[in-house]
Amino acid sequence: MPDRTEPVVPRYLRTKEAAVHLSLSATTLEKHRCYGTGPRFHKLGGRIVYTIADLDAWAAIGRKISTSDPGAGTISPLRPGRR
Repeated sequence: MPDRTEPVVPRYLRTKEAAVHLSLSATTLEKHRCYGTGPRFHKLGGRIVYTIADLDAWAAIGRKISTSDPGAGTISPLRPGRR
């Protein structure tokens, strides 16, 4: 059996860990998932998981340099049609 001295880095994060990564609540992330306004996710059996790359790509959509910067886009509000 090989000696593993390096820690295992998770490839997928569950909703709670993904929410911590984004500094959101798990409930907010769940709502974004239901409304289709959140980051891409995978459904593995009955589990919802996210890759860090997908979380970071979604967060980058809202990246701005100043308040007048249109940036790459806007993170959608939770409910479609509401601002």
